[in-house]
Amino acid sequence: MKSKFWKAFLLLSIWMVPVPLGFATVDWEILNTLQLEAPPLDVAISPDGKTVYVLNNKGVILVYALDGNLTDKIEVGKQIDQIKLGPKGERLFATSRQSKTVEVIALDFIQELSIKGSPYKGLKDAPVVIADFSDFE
Repeated sequence: MKSKFWKAFLLLSIWMVPVPLGFATVDWEILNTLQLEAPPLDVAISPDGKTVYVLNNKGVILVYALDGNLTDKIEVGKQIDQIKLGPKGERLFATSRQSKTVEVIALDFIQELSIKGSPYKGLKDAPVVIADFSDFE
């Protein structure tokens, strides 16, 4: 009976002895560095990973494309200290601890379409152009 006890004890003690785990190797590289005019306070990334929003201490949200090019600026004021994006990337939430507010900013991205070389009616330099994509009908 004693030998069964010691065998069970030995098996349990071997099983419970912590096994040293090795460190996993992480392969990493810096893809880009954004040069800012003012110190950053917060960063938010679009759900698709193609747009980076950087809030700086001057109260401006800088909008960068994935390649690091500055595409736009949103002035929100120096009271804003944190930003978050909504799950679909259509809303930007700018919070201020000092003023106890949350500003909800609707984001709508305007895409430039080149109509150079396309047939047209009317004035060549008209201020408004209506494009008809008849091949999608």
